Amino acid sequence: MNRALVEAARRGDRDAFEALVRQEVAGVNRMALAILGNAADADEATQDAFLSAWRSFRSLRDPGRFDAWLGRIVVNACRMTLRRRRGVREIALEPDDRSAEVDRAQIVAEDPAQIAVDALAFDRAFERLSIDERQLLTLAYADDRPLDEVARLLGIPVGTVKSRLSRARSALARALDSTSR
Repeated sequence: MNRALVEAARRGDRDAFEALVRQEVAGVNRMALAILGNAADADEATQDAFLSAWRSFRSLRDPGRFDAWLGRIVVNACRMTLRRRRGVREIALEPDDRSAEVDRAQIVAEDPAQIAVDALAFDRAFERLSIDERQLLTLAYADDRPLDEVARLLGIPVGTVKSRLSRARSALARALDSTSR
């Protein structure tokens, strides 16, 4: 995060905000995709998050906390997207090129049908988690961020991250167990 860009954007500099968007858009979209589970909703939430950030930029009190502030906006945008799509379920027929690449050798070595079943079970279990649990698991594991960075992004102590991460993993394990029955 570039503090000078954040300061300039807070003062209403559109070019600075645009530079921040270019800098942050991939991470914001990755988090939204992990929380929401499909690219179309993630793109919508990403756009909504940056629009909301622009509109409320002056409310950012501490430019050093920009990442945590933006993270909360992204989670709220994801919540709104989930509310709008309640009851609507989309199933991707083609892999999303933005998702993690799968090791081709592993697919050949393993049963592709079992991989698909496992992935579907994981997706269903992940959808059962709260948005906060999804965000935490995404930051810690999908984005592979150290716990102190996750704590800084979320604006909470490292100990709290550890305990919430433990609860999120347990919730995911329970959800996986219930989907495999």
